Amino acid sequence: MTRVLIADDHALVRDGLRHILKGASGFEVVGEADDSASTVALIRERAADVLVLDLSMPGRNGVELIKQIKEEKPTLRILVLTMHAEQQYAVRAFKAGASGYLTKESASAELVAAVTKVAAGGVYVSLAMAERFAQSLNEPADLLPHQRLSDREFDVLKRIAAGQTITEIAAELCVSSKTVSTYKTRILEKMQMPHEAALVRYAMRHKLVSDEEGDI
Repeated sequence: MTRVLIADDHALVRDGLRHILKGASGFEVVGEADDSASTVALIRERAADVLVLDLSMPGRNGVELIKQIKEEKPTLRILVLTMHAEQQYAVRAFKAGASGYLTKESASAELVAAVTKVAAGGVYVSLAMAERFAQSLNEPADLLPHQRLSDREFDVLKRIAAGQTITEIAAELCVSSKTVSTYKTRILEKMQMPHEAALVRYAMRHKLVSDEEGDI
């Protein structure tokens, strides 16, 4: 029996995932969490084989959360389930320690296959994401400006480009507005951008923000 933990801040999503796994044989959902802090507490309290993890929950940046979980529970396999279909997010998630990456638009059809493969020690990438990886091979070898950012800086960049204010970002990341402003300054310096409007235009040009994430 494969023991599964589910971490997502939307109750309906958790219910749906639980229903799908319950309908398939060989899976048992042994715990659920709805934010970063409760996810960390959950993996400490419950023994499990696979964690199905949303990247965009209240609290810590998703990639940073993956790193922490792998440090505390190296054998726990992590399957990222997210709305972020951009390959930049997938690359960072895998580098942090994830074993699979699945977008929510394809979850119902692929979830069982993805959890099965990850639990068995394999790596799972959806077909759509695999195609994006293949396309990225044609990109220049030199790092693009946003690829020089840390995981937290990249997350802040995405939120700024999606139209969130400094105060909103600070609240969602559980940090001060001053800290977010510092990140913004670093982002502008590293990417050599003169102002926030230039960051937004850059994000639009490189498709770093999907339509669902905000009106940019």
